Amino acid sequence: MNGSKRRRYLLIDPYPVHLLFRHLTVLSILLFLVSVPGVAQQPTRADQMSDEQLIQFYQRAQAGGLTEMQIEQAAMSQGYTLTDIARMRQRMARIRQQQSNRAGQFSGDTLNNRMQQGDLSQRQFSLLDSLNQLRRDTSRRPVVFGASLFQGTTLTFEPNLRIATPRNYVLGPDDELVVDIFGNSAENFRLRISPEGTVRMLNLAPIFVSGLTIEQAEQRIIGRLRQAYQGLNRPGSGTSASVTLGSIRSIRVTLVGEVVRPGTYTISSLATAFNALYLAGGPNPETGSFRTIQVMRNNRVIRTIDLYDYLLRADRKDDIRLLDQDVIRVNDYGTRVELVGQVKRPAVYETRTGETLRNVLAFAGGFTDRAYTFSITLRRNTPRELRISTITQEQIESFVPQSGDKYTVGEILNRYENRVTVSGAVMRPGEYAFGDGIASVRSLIDRAEGLRKDAFLNRAVLYRERPNTDLEAIPFDVGRLMRNEVEDIPLARQDSIHIYSVRDLREAYSVIIQGAVNRPDTFQFVSNMSVTDLIALAGGFQEGATPTRVEVARRIREDTTSLTGRETIRIFQFDIDRELRLNAADSRFLLRPFDAVYVRTSPQYEVQQNVFVGGEVQHPGYYAIQSRVERISDIIRRTGGLKPGAFLVGARFSRRGNAIATDLRAILEDPGVSGNLLLEAGDSLFIPKRPEVVTIEGAVLNPSIVSYSQGFRFMDYVTQAGGFTDNARQKRAYVVYSNGLKDRTKRFLFFKKRPRVEPGSTVIVPFEPLDDRRLTPGERIGIISVIGTLTVTLATVVINLVRLF
Repeated sequence: MNGSKRRRYLLIDPYPVHLLFRHLTVLSILLFLVSVPGVAQQPTRADQMSDEQLIQFYQRAQAGGLTEMQIEQAAMSQGYTLTDIARMRQRMARIRQQQSNRAGQFSGDTLNNRMQQGDLSQRQFSLLDSLNQLRRDTSRRPVVFGASLFQGTTLTFEPNLRIATPRNYVLGPDDELVVDIFGNSAENFRLRISPEGTVRMLNLAPIFVSGLTIEQAEQRIIGRLRQAYQGLNRPGSGTSASVTLGSIRSIRVTLVGEVVRPGTYTISSLATAFNALYLAGGPNPETGSFRTIQVMRNNRVIRTIDLYDYLLRADRKDDIRLLDQDVIRVNDYGTRVELVGQVKRPAVYETRTGETLRNVLAFAGGFTDRAYTFSITLRRNTPRELRISTITQEQIESFVPQSGDKYTVGEILNRYENRVTVSGAVMRPGEYAFGDGIASVRSLIDRAEGLRKDAFLNRAVLYRERPNTDLEAIPFDVGRLMRNEVEDIPLARQDSIHIYSVRDLREAYSVIIQGAVNRPDTFQFVSNMSVTDLIALAGGFQEGATPTRVEVARRIREDTTSLTGRETIRIFQFDIDRELRLNAADSRFLLRPFDAVYVRTSPQYEVQQNVFVGGEVQHPGYYAIQSRVERISDIIRRTGGLKPGAFLVGARFSRRGNAIATDLRAILEDPGVSGNLLLEAGDSLFIPKRPEVVTIEGAVLNPSIVSYSQGFRFMDYVTQAGGFTDNARQKRAYVVYSNGLKDRTKRFLFFKKRPRVEPGSTVIVPFEPLDDRRLTPGERIGIISVIGTLTVTLATVVINLVRLF
């Protein structure tokens, strides 16, 4: 894959970080399951995992933010079955229950600790249930009100085992009673109710307590204990006893009808109807009723549960405690209607006999703030098709819903029924209520506290909405209207008035000042402003300003007279001292909008401009340019002259970062030569010491740096570098001197004149271009041979053609 394709691949479908972390978590769980001895090889034996390994497995899953479905998928990919997963969940629930019980125990008292006897049914979240739930969540079907109550995992309605012994609790086999005897005698008995319904203690006869309440059982047990303890619980006996409920039994209840998972469940004897409904997944959202749930005992209905009482009012009066062999039946729903639109809880609601549309709206929390309450749209099923109806406000109280109805509450329009607006040059622009003492243009302006002083009185506009919603502009003279010189204009709903300001009808007034002032800028025009006022506003004169030559340029208006036809602006000049004082005549001159003030700079005033001189001079450093005619020779004279070791041939002069070849030796000998340049700000002159080397570069065998020799010539230095290469352009060789000047090889007839070489010079021999390379002798012979062969062949062809003709 090339680089462009790889980059394009990386830009397509970027992988979210949280999904990457979640999938890495799944991978770590899979590796953990594989590492458990014997688990991956024998997937049907989930019990081989220890409690510690099971707890560790769930902790990893929860830390990764995995859902129940993803946990099961990770386990099933390693060979676990749904039965194994169910066993793991039961074990995990039991471990958590044990941990909770241990956390709730008192360290010094274990006798009165209430425990749950036997294993209880746990709610099973199978993979199929998870997929069905996901399918319901992602579909477009409306939400059934109340269905979410039993779909979560945090609300289980499990009973609290550490509450006080409930009144009227009916005892049964496997319940445990705790009998405490205190006073003159001290004993403690933990009595388990046998399957026959009796308990035994000491050498007394069995006591039948099954089917009794805890209060009735206490009276029967204490009555039997009086055979061993005379006067027990009687005044003055000194010995007392109490009977409480210890560990409790489990009971079995059956859920039938339209529940998610009907069946028989083992629950705590303290459990209630809501706990059993949760274990079964609650009413089936598709067909089950949330308002007609019957609790049956001994083949008769003892309670009908309406879940709306709990959902809407948190009323748990129907959450009764269950007994062994109770049956809970969830009936089919009767009447369901859908409520959508501008209500607080859009959903599908179930109604009972006698309830109206007002009750359904109450179930949904009522209308939202943006609801259109004037009427509600109804879509109702008929035997053959749909029918639309409109329900008014008056009908809501008595309208009876039918199954399948769909009610839509619309949204109010984004318009006002009594709004008028005023904007522009009034004291309080804004929106006002039409009809609340406002019925005309004058009354609206008065309610807005009148016109501003900058209001344009000759014209205002009233915008009115036509019947087709187009706007119509109605101009009027607001000045005459407010003076009662014309008739007032009546207003209508949605009218809007705009009062122009005089500033809206002209350019923004400004004045500008430029030149030798501290803050040149454009300023807002202010009436009665003089030239000195504007100069002061701009921070006063700069040091180099010429106050005696201040000019004001003024635009020529069309109505200006006494001007020649060639003028485009008018110029006024002023003589101002640095104290910003004007003479009597100039002080009466006032600026007008768009005037431009120019403050000139003194012709002799200039900011210091420096040049730099370094190297072998007596006093190197920065020097200010003294005059406009100062040259290179003058600045060297100001430095005190050259030092004895100065190498004039190698002097370098630069301007604006560019080196300029200069013959300083010729300049000092004759200041009148053309190379003696005028100085400019930023110029730099550097005079080095005499160098002792020569550099040879380019098309030589050994480019190098050699020492300078007085008697050496050009070719001597080339020889020092090993001579020319085969592709050297000898005729183009040249020398670059230390001062930037260059000298090339010259040719006259058969004679060559090589440039001289001075200390610090660079000898450069260029290379031959690739497309201009000379032919070798072998290449020349080959080309001549080919040409000769072609010539002979061509001659033979010509002779043969002549013979034919």
